[in-house]
Amino acid sequence: MVTKDSLTNQGSLWGGRFKSGPSPELQIISKSTQFDWRLAPADIAGSKAHADALEKAGVLTSEENKIMQAGFDKMLESFNKSELIPEETDEDLHGALERILIELVGDEIGGKIRAGRSRNDQIATSIRIYLKQEMSEIQSQILLLVSNLVEQAKWAMSGADGKPVIMPGRTHLQHAQPVLLSHHLLAHCWAILRDVDRFQDWKKRDEKSPYGSGALAGQTLGLDQNLVAKELGFTSVEPNSIDATASRDVVYEFSFICASLAINLSRLAEEIILWNTKEFSFVKLDDSYSTGSSIMPQKKNPDIPELTRGKTGRMIGDLTGLLATCKGLPLAYNRDLQEDKEPVFDQIDQLLQILPAMAGLVRTMKFNVQNLQKNAIRGFALATDIAEWLVKKDIPFRNAHEIAGELVKVCEQRAFESGKEYDLYDLSDADFDKMLPVENGHEVRSILSAEGSVSMRENINGTAPGRVQEQIIQIVKKINDFR
Repeated sequence: MVTKDSLTNQGSLWGGRFKSGPSPELQIISKSTQFDWRLAPADIAGSKAHADALEKAGVLTSEENKIMQAGFDKMLESFNKSELIPEETDEDLHGALERILIELVGDEIGGKIRAGRSRNDQIATSIRIYLKQEMSEIQSQILLLVSNLVEQAKWAMSGADGKPVIMPGRTHLQHAQPVLLSHHLLAHCWAILRDVDRFQDWKKRDEKSPYGSGALAGQTLGLDQNLVAKELGFTSVEPNSIDATASRDVVYEFSFICASLAINLSRLAEEIILWNTKEFSFVKLDDSYSTGSSIMPQKKNPDIPELTRGKTGRMIGDLTGLLATCKGLPLAYNRDLQEDKEPVFDQIDQLLQILPAMAGLVRTMKFNVQNLQKNAIRGFALATDIAEWLVKKDIPFRNAHEIAGELVKVCEQRAFESGKEYDLYDLSDADFDKMLPVENGHEVRSILSAEGSVSMRENINGTAPGRVQEQIIQIVKKINDFR
């Protein structure tokens, strides 16, 4: 007869065929309660649904299930109060929770919960439940950040004495063309919102239940897997029991989305870091979202965006490690998959620090409108406008491009000779009449302004004020739809 005292591996869900318990070294490397304990609510939910399926299959009586459900409810209540803690001898989450259940309801009833299931289908189910819950929290924080960016974009539409704020648009980090500040901020919104789209699409693949797959081949007790799936909020059951227990693409796809989100946040962070330098002076960060130096009294450091940028490397590493773990595993379950949790848990933890901090930083930062406007057309940023003006005068763009380039060359030479900055708008009417192959070439001056440049870019996704206002409406709608 097997008794508690005769078990060779207390704290684990195996041991009957072994002559001795595990070595201390094996216990250390096998132990996972230090990181998988956060899955306890999901695992308890799975057990509650499994108990209902056991009752329906006749393995549990109605009274036994009632007692068992009360035990699970008490465990969940204790967990929420931080009073449910694993013991040092517990190998993993599943063994610990079964031990606690038996302590609450007795071995005669509690010992029946393991029928028809394995740790393999348990963990595959619990991680899906957990990730879906965390996705909702991450998504809420993303939408807060995007909302704050949109509020700044709305302000920037009339932030320059009632007119839209214009800034230098850049490619290769060089002055390129003037754009609305709002247009630039919304570019970050679209990129970040695509990660919300990715989470929504991921959710379709997360909504199939592995429960009832057993170790890999299923079970013989006639358990109603659709009942379990429905109780746990899944839409259906995974069609192949081997795939259900041995695959982790639902985890590393989630991890990829987290890494993608981090990269998009890091790009925003990098720009804020640059804009906050004395050389740019485009933005001023609020004191409550900045830090100082231990030696230099004047310093005001952009720690939040710097940490965002730094933690992004860490989260890319989490994804890389997870992919490497899964790359060569034969079917079905392998213990390597114990390593699927910590990388994605770390990503979730980091994002739930980064997102609120970045949201607060964005909400409180102030833009230096005068400096943005002053720099908007520097660096020959209107050269393309001249070329396109010539195209409208029936000059082939190939030629127009060369002509505008010649104007830039003249400006650069005069700047070198004078030692002063010399830009396209500093050329005289006579210069334009001489160098432009059209009658009254000096009329090009009518477009040589930041306001003129942005207002003409009326294409669907252009930087003209009307188009940017349309973008704001679209993004606000998208935020509301997600919420």
